[in-house]
Amino acid sequence: MPFDNRREAGRKLAEALASYRAKEPVILALPRGGVPVAAEVADALGAPLDLVIARKVGLPDHPELAMGAVSDGAEPVIIRNEDVIRASRIGKLQFDAACRTEIEEIERRRQRYAGPRDRPDLKGRVVIVVDDGIATGATAKAALGAVRQQHPRELVLAVPVAPADTIGDLRRETDRLVCLETPELFGAIGFFYVDFRPARDEEVISILQDVRTRREGTP
Repeated sequence: MPFDNRREAGRKLAEALASYRAKEPVILALPRGGVPVAAEVADALGAPLDLVIARKVGLPDHPELAMGAVSDGAEPVIIRNEDVIRASRIGKLQFDAACRTEIEEIERRRQRYAGPRDRPDLKGRVVIVVDDGIATGATAKAALGAVRQQHPRELVLAVPVAPADTIGDLRRETDRLVCLETPELFGAIGFFYVDFRPARDEEVISILQDVRTRREGTP
């Protein structure tokens, strides 16, 4: 059954995560599409919402095909897709240059979305990473690696939909993985939403501000 939109998917995901309310988790969204989903989870669990930003590192002549992924943080996590790198004959200098470009974009997005706000301290906390879906898992793996560096007590990945084989691979990166739909025939994340229009920067900024206002009672 497809989800009507990201908000509905978030509400259903929140129901599956209801037991975490008592654990006072921190919710981290993968922007942009993960933010509307994560906002519903954060509201339902009474939890703070922040971002963990990861970017696919695409091939120079085929940017939709990931040769890796990078995450934000003081020490960015870099994931290499060795099969794609070898098949495309990508050298170290070329790969490193592509990573630097994506790291710069990550920093630009964090400044645009969150500004100078302090990031939550994740050490010893239960952290739930949320996206609107997973395809290959490269960016999710980079995001999880970045969070793991901050020593959470429990690391959870929660998504509405992902292919079964990708979920199997990502379970090793988490303490718990929650996924509502794991179709054998996947195609693309958008196939499982009625409304899957791209989330805009302005929407991300507005959602983060709204969640913060509701939680803290501050403008």
